[in-house]
Amino acid sequence: MVVIFDPIGVIHTPFKKPAVMPAQGALSPETEGHVTVYPRFAEGLKDVEGFSHLILIYYFHRVDNYTLISRPYNDNTPRGIFAIRGPRRPNPVGMTVVKLLGREENILRISGIDMVDGTPLLDIKPYFPDIDSHQADRLGWSEGKK
Repeated sequence: MVVIFDPIGVIHTPFKKPAVMPAQGALSPETEGHVTVYPRFAEGLKDVEGFSHLILIYYFHRVDNYTLISRPYNDNTPRGIFAIRGPRRPNPVGMTVVKLLGREENILRISGIDMVDGTPLLDIKPYFPDIDSHQADRLGWSEGKK
């Protein structure tokens, strides 16, 4: 089976290289960027400005291969790729909850970013704290780490 995505826009950030990005957007809540949604998809932004946070789903376009074992940013122990949030995945798709600072037509100003400049945007979803936030009773290997 072949899956083809048609990006709906591009994410612009101050990070030109992956090495200088924060490991998680929540670790850099003040860092701002913007999303340019392509004009043919701009109508889909209707009512988005009513949300304080959005979930961005994007393609790790700077990743050229994957590994099934990798080290997370906050631990030196090799872990399975599906037990961490690293970018070198069989399907290099990322997700970040960002704060929506404002909207001007097809441009979304955001903060709390952790992606490299020029990242292709695949989807936007509103963040609903009552269904997207869960009380975790197990944190696996990351227990006590930040």
